[in-house]
Parts: sequence; C-alpha cells; structure tokens
Amino acid sequence: MNASEIRTKFLEFQVKKGHKVIPPAPLVLENDPTTLFTGSGMQPLLPYLLGAPHKEGKRLCDSQPALRLQDIEDVGDPRHTTVFEMLGNWSLGDYFKEEQINNFFEFLVKEVGLDPNKIYVTCFIGDEKYGIPKDEEAAKIWQKVFEKAGVEAKIAEIGSAENGDKRGIRPGERIFFYDDKENWWSRGGGIDSTPLGDPCGPDSEVFYDFGEDKQDEARYGKAHPASDGARFMEIGNQVFMQYKRNDDGSFSELEKKNVDFGGGLERITAASIGSFDVFKISLLKPIIDKLEEISGKSYDNNTDEMRIIADHLRGAYLLSSQGLAPSNKAQGYALRRLIRRAILRALDLGIAQDFLAEIIPIIAKEYESLPDTILTSRETALAVLEKEEKAFRSTLNRGLKELNKLKDNGLTGKELFMLQDTYGFPLELSVEEVYHQNIKLSENWREEFDKALAEQRERSKTASKGMFKGGLEDHGEMSTKYHTATHLLLAALQKLVDRNISQQGSNITSERMRLDFNIDHKLSPEEKQAVEDQVNAWIAADLPVVFAEYDKEYAKNDLKAHGSFWDRYPDKVKVYTIGDEKAPASREVCGGPHVEHTGVLGKFKIQKEESSSAGVRRIKAILE
Repeated sequence: MNASEIRTKFLEFQVKKGHKVIPPAPLVLENDPTTLFTGSGMQPLLPYLLGAPHKEGKRLCDSQPALRLQDIEDVGDPRHTTVFEMLGNWSLGDYFKEEQINNFFEFLVKEVGLDPNKIYVTCFIGDEKYGIPKDEEAAKIWQKVFEKAGVEAKIAEIGSAENGDKRGIRPGERIFFYDDKENWWSRGGGIDSTPLGDPCGPDSEVFYDFGEDKQDEARYGKAHPASDGARFMEIGNQVFMQYKRNDDGSFSELEKKNVDFGGGLERITAASIGSFDVFKISLLKPIIDKLEEISGKSYDNNTDEMRIIADHLRGAYLLSSQGLAPSNKAQGYALRRLIRRAILRALDLGIAQDFLAEIIPIIAKEYESLPDTILTSRETALAVLEKEEKAFRSTLNRGLKELNKLKDNGLTGKELFMLQDTYGFPLELSVEEVYHQNIKLSENWREEFDKALAEQRERSKTASKGMFKGGLEDHGEMSTKYHTATHLLLAALQKLVDRNISQQGSNITSERMRLDFNIDHKLSPEEKQAVEDQVNAWIAADLPVVFAEYDKEYAKNDLKAHGSFWDRYPDKVKVYTIGDEKAPASREVCGGPHVEHTGVLGKFKIQKEESSSAGVRRIKAILE
C-alpha cells in the first residue's frame, strides 16, 4: 500500500467514525512568532484543545504536512526526516480512551493490513509526586483489544528508557509502562515542565516491530519499544488530555477530556511494506531512484547523502510552493539551509551540475492532492529553487577563493566562521577543503569557531528578545502607537493599492513598525506616497478607536471586518474600528493594544519598501 492510499483510507475511516475532515494548515503560520513552522498535526488545533469551540464540531480529522528542523542532524538514518505528514484525529470533549484505542487498532489491522502480532504499545506509569495514577485504564483497554485479536499481551513496568535498554522485553510482553519522559504530553515536555493553566495528560504510543535482527545491541542496548535501535518504530501517539495544571503547580482532572491523535504517514507506510527504511516508501523512493540515475551511484552505498537530499528537497519544495523565498532571516534562512545542505550532499555524490529541475517535479507530483489554498505558489516553486541553486554554486566558488587567500598563514576557527557567516561557505566544506589541500589549522579551531558562533547567536538573541505574540516587542506607549498605525497602513494599502491585500506578518517595537503583505509587484513611488498621505490624513482627523466583541460570523459577513485567519478564531472575536462606525477607515479583528484616538500618533513616514519573500512585500515605517 502506498502513502496516498493510506492517507485516503485514514480520512475515509475517520469520516465513518463521525469525524469531519478539516483542511491542513500552512507550514508557515501567519502572525505566530512562537514557532518558525507547523511542527505537528495538533499545533493548528491548539486553541480548540484549550477550550474554543470548533465550527466543524467535536470530532475532527486531517492530514497535516509538518516540518521539524530540530531533527535535521538526524536525517541520514532510516527513519528521521525533517518533513513528515501527520495523520490526525481529535475528540474535543467527546469520546475518550476506549473508542480511540479500538479505532486506531482497527485502522492499522483492518484498513492498513498490519500484523497485530507486530504491534506493541506503551502507557504512562504515573507520578507519585503529583498524585497522578498509573494509566491502568488504557492498559486494560489494550489488553482487551489484543485478546480479541488473539495476541498475548502481558504488561511490563519499564519506568525509564535506560531501564529498558538494560532489561529488554520478555516473552509475551506487549504493553509497557514508562515515565513522563516517554508517556506524558504537555506543551512544555515532561510533567515538571507542564505550563500553568495548560491541558495535559498521559499518552499511549504505538510501535511496529521490524524484527529482532534489526536491533544492534552493542550500540543501542536491548530492544524495547522506547529504545533507539531499529527494531521498534513509533507509528502513532494517542494523547489523553485529562488533566489541567493549576496555578499552584498541582494537577486536577478536566471536566471535558480531549483526545489528540497523531500518526506519521511515512512511518505507517513503511510498516505496511515491512521496511524499517522510510526512504523506500512511495513518497521518497522515486526521488532516490532519480538520484541514482543522475549520479550513477547506488543508494545502498550512499544512503546518508541520498536520504538527506530527498528529505531536504521535499521540505524546500513545500516551503517554496507556499510562497516562501530563501533569505538570511527566520523561515527564509531555514529554506536556504535545506537547499544548501542538499546541494552539498549532491557534490559528495559527484553531482556538480544543477539538478533541482530533475528532482522537484518528482516531489511536486506526490503533493498534487494538497489544495491550492496551501500550496499557493506551486507554479513558481521550481524557479525560486533553481535561482537559489545557481546562487549557492556561485557562493561556493567565492568561498573557495576567500579560503585560498587565507590559507598561506593557516586558518583559525574564527576565520572558518567568517567564511561561513560572510560568504555562506559551510564549515563542513571548509574543513574538507583544509584537509584536501593540507592547510594548517589552528590547534583549537573548533573552540574558536564555537565561540564566534555563540557570540553571533547571543547578538541575534538580544535583537529578538522580548517579542510578544502578534509581533509586538512590548505593550508600552510607543509600541501601542505603532500597533495602531499598522492597522491604518494595512487599510490604506487595501484602499489605494489592492483591496485583496492582507497582512502576512508584522514586527513592532517601540522604535518602528514592519508590515508584510501579499502583492505581486513592487510599490511605485506614487503608490507609496499616496499610502503615506492617506495614513497621515487619518491621523490628522483624530479618528476615534473603539472595540467591541461580536460573533465571528457576524464580524466577517456583516461588519466585513478584516481578519487574517478566520478558521482559527474563536466564535467570539474582538473587533477594533477606527473612524466612523458606518464608514470606518479600518475595521479589523485584533487583540490590541491600541490608542484611543489617532491624533496622538504623530507623523507617519515610510522608510523602506522591499521584498520579503515570493509574492510578499515589506514596509518599514516610523512615527515622527
């Protein structure tokens, strides 16, 4: 069974169980400075898991592409990818453990066709410190499920993963209790890190057994579900949100309990074909086949390089097809890093020529079923990636020239960092060239490089310190003025340039404002002047700024209030109106803060208008 078939079967199965299919969220979330990318299936659903009602009801499901760059260094092994697709279903105060466990097992065995004898599960062992009991309820449900399938299911109390590495598993054991490092879910991680006021709870993970011969005991210890070896692979996680952390740090049970399930499409597909290597599934193998053809080398002898290229270019395509362009900041830098790492590994394969034009169409074909509302720029994605490919090959050449200028006196770690930071010449390539040319390297080059890197990170951290949700640095007087001025700027752009313009992001400090907005052209000097004049006219008119709460549908359809992501708003929204109620200058859904009248803002001045990414422009402005 291929990945596309499993995705379709999952959604159809969940619909039969009373769920509504919801569209996936973009990889780059609008106006969310807390994270670079959508990193899980539940991330876009968090407001509803925290209590906001969802318009589609209490039973939801989807298939959500996700990107986790924290796994980037692990790519190269058989199962880690930065890009993955998460099959998800949720119960918002409806069904709970018994229905969820039975349904997921039914899907794996009857729909996907997995052997129940190769399925293993884990549950939470409890926590005496906080008075949270062992999740015997989930374990007993699992025992009944396995018994019905004719599978012996003894329970084992492992505790920590380290204990499991020493102990292993014993005959008949199928259900394993672990501590909060393995089987507790909260936004903060372990049970001690659970944020105050947050929902949380035990989870029950599901693993597939690829066989005893896959475990390298000398390297990973004895096999058990939570071990690092290749025998067991997690294919799904069921989070049972049944607790809330109180303000005093204790935990109490929620009145309405939620289920948050996520299953990796790539991993379930790998289990369905009996391969512990996810790069052999239908989403990735065609890329590997093309790399073998281009390089003239085999996958079996070049697994690390080909896995990294396949994974990174898949991520690069998804990001660029959502309108993101490579840059040196935030998400754009992450995209650039994926492309460059892929090109470097292609050089290792002997692919010295441009090759993305041969790979990207293969990836695009696998994502034809994703809606245009997500892949908004799929037609231009290849051109964006090819441009970056050519630029980076030029960067590599410049970096080699600079390295050769410095090599006569040997190289220090600080100089290696300069080559990477200033010329984009990656450290691993510098070191490889140093050894290739037998260039002298300072004794403490690694420490020198790390020190320079740490200093740069500290500078970057200081620059972004204190950023609030919505792009505000703080809630002080000037930041509040700039926030209000941002509303006026957006309204002026919609009035004078294009009524379809919407906010794509913002960053506001006490010294200036920045607004990103969608448009397909650079603003002309006349357009910029007209926009600036309009904002100043509204400021001079000293318009009132008022707010009121409305039903979301009324705010959207009757008031025609502007909003960037209606699907994620709660049923009640706060709407800020600037100017006359019947013919306002601006009417927008927002959480504040704002000034009470525009006359206090001062003179509005556009300092710069530039490209932010493909199809997105950026205006930087000040109040004088």
